[in-house]
Amino acid sequence: MRVSTRRHWQDFWDEADRLSLDDVYGNDGRIVRELFALGDPAGKRVLEVGAGSGRDAVALARAGAEVWTLDYVPGSLALTARAAAQAGVRVQAVNGDALCKPFADGTFDLVFHQGLLEHFRDPLPLLREDLRVLKPGGRLLVDVPQTWHYYTLGKQALIAMDRWFAGWETQYTPAGLEDAVRRAGGTVVRTYGDWMVPGLWYRALRKTLLSRLGLRLPMYPDPVPPLGRLLARWRERHRGRRWALHTAMTIGVIARRDDAGGAA
Repeated sequence: MRVSTRRHWQDFWDEADRLSLDDVYGNDGRIVRELFALGDPAGKRVLEVGAGSGRDAVALARAGAEVWTLDYVPGSLALTARAAAQAGVRVQAVNGDALCKPFADGTFDLVFHQGLLEHFRDPLPLLREDLRVLKPGGRLLVDVPQTWHYYTLGKQALIAMDRWFAGWETQYTPAGLEDAVRRAGGTVVRTYGDWMVPGLWYRALRKTLLSRLGLRLPMYPDPVPPLGRLLARWRERHRGRRWALHTAMTIGVIARRDDAGGAA
């Protein structure tokens, strides 16, 4: 049975560090945009589970939040610490297990992660831990790959050939993600979706040329007219519609902890 291990992620972040973080795609501000829509983060205690590159944590710290990141991979924590130092903000990087977080119940106003839940075969232990460290009334954001996207086909083929960078990964429908959050004890507030721009194939080509030949294509090429404008207009027009979630590459749920004594 294939699994996603610490070694997979250490190798991933080591490669990212060699290539330069500027050559690693982020989430294009999607997570920060969704968190800011919940209100001003200034003064809020925020935890990012799975530190990644630290970009989102730094953006929240710049806005006045007290930010912690949690990861079990030293390479990711080192990138986060470096990004925070370069930005002149404080982000507390903690080495620890997402399934047994080293924080007391009800510590945070916001907890979020992206690119994490899909690597767990059983989502409930992680989600319950997320809710445990939230204050009553606090918000949880969970962002994952969406099932009905061509990304899923390519990913599953690479997993079958044991060539997927993370070892193993699943995906969620909007209803499936909402159900997992509810079963963990959260109250779903909103579900959103987003599309990858530029597309997956361009990103894969860019990474291959950069790592193998040292050729650097632009991160964000100019869209092909008029197709680029039409696609952008379509995305903005339909972004909030339920059916459009099934065309998005990534989806996310924002949930609330309502109980006073801990997650179910």
